[in-house]
Amino acid sequence: MSSRIAAIVGRPNVGKSTLFNRLIEQRKAIVDEIAGVTRDRNYGKAEWNGIEFSVIDTGGYVINSDDVFEAEINKQVHLAIDEADVIIFLTDVEAGVTDLDDAVAAILRKGKKPVLVAVNKVDNNMRINDSYQFYSLGLGEIYCISSMTGSGTGELLDALVENFPKTEQEIDELNLPQISVVGRPNVGKSSFTNALLGVDRNIVTDVAGTTRDSIHTRYNKFGYDFMIVDTAGLRKKTKVHEDLEFYSVLRSVRTIEESDVCLLMIDATRGIEAQDINIFQLIVKNKKGVVILVNKWDLIDKETHSTKRFTEEIHEKIAPFNDVPVLFISALTKQRVHKALETAIEVYQRRSQKIKTAQLNEVMLEAIEKYGPPSVKGKSISIKYVTQLPSPTPSFAFFANLPQYIKDPYKRYIENQLRENFNFSGVPIQIFFRQK
Repeated sequence: MSSRIAAIVGRPNVGKSTLFNRLIEQRKAIVDEIAGVTRDRNYGKAEWNGIEFSVIDTGGYVINSDDVFEAEINKQVHLAIDEADVIIFLTDVEAGVTDLDDAVAAILRKGKKPVLVAVNKVDNNMRINDSYQFYSLGLGEIYCISSMTGSGTGELLDALVENFPKTEQEIDELNLPQISVVGRPNVGKSSFTNALLGVDRNIVTDVAGTTRDSIHTRYNKFGYDFMIVDTAGLRKKTKVHEDLEFYSVLRSVRTIEESDVCLLMIDATRGIEAQDINIFQLIVKNKKGVVILVNKWDLIDKETHSTKRFTEEIHEKIAPFNDVPVLFISALTKQRVHKALETAIEVYQRRSQKIKTAQLNEVMLEAIEKYGPPSVKGKSISIKYVTQLPSPTPSFAFFANLPQYIKDPYKRYIENQLRENFNFSGVPIQIFFRQK
């Protein structure tokens, strides 16, 4: 992430995600009255007084609970503290100083990072008096805020940016490629991301829906530099009952919209299902690059031509756009995990390629001469010129005398010729016929 990082830590339900959303000025972290909604570290970008920095929202720190996620959440809190330059320790004036607050304070006192104690829900003068008890945590100055209304956050942010390292230059990540791992719940998205990063960056359990936010991590190894995003699993709308899961689905949809390339992960033990195809169509609709990863391949009994038959079945179900790379991987054994990464970068490069107009006309006009558009109502249709449009994704304009009479079958022929002559594997392309 950027060289300036702030982590928000504290026990559950003190308003960490509300403060996170306020600092980054968007509803990125899920906020709910249920304790423990935030399970992974969630990153966002913020800016104050011209200084840009990253904010990490963490799961609430707990001890001795029955929650299956407790140990993993606490591990994530420690990782966030290690990553951060400055820590915002968020507390709740309504509850006062609790045993959990003392436990978090004990961890923070052992570290050497600057800590700002923010006392949340201070929205009247009476509560300002109640806030003084938090000096007992032994972490210095306290900042009275209301993350809901924004009251007091200016003073907190002034102190925050003052405590950032002054010598390091911030790295601009806005122009980095964004590769997202998407798919149904529990297909192994977080396991794949962890295998790629070589660290347990995201929580992995057998419970479907463990990842609820979209989690951004910078990958800068082996000559690659991009953002990888692990998303919440996308379910059918009819199966989304909780409000919480509904927001997770929305967040995944938004992540697809903001991505350059999507790694669509499917479960080898279940094959490609209707919801996988729905997600694929969503990716194509948004004109994003796509690679299909068949995960858990280590669990399949292999026969001769297993991969070939599986690939043919996938291509048949995603038709007509089936010029898509399909890789068979295992996040558990790390089989072909880096090959998936290489393929995603290749798709990203293909998605941004520009073909010279002379080369495009030489190839495509020859293909059109071999098989021209059929006549309509006795009128002959001629295409004389083609050019690539200056759009973010591959789009081509073919200039014809009667563009309104060119039908979809011929449009598919043109697309197939483009794909045969120029490598657009994994990239949706758009074709327009215009009046010459």
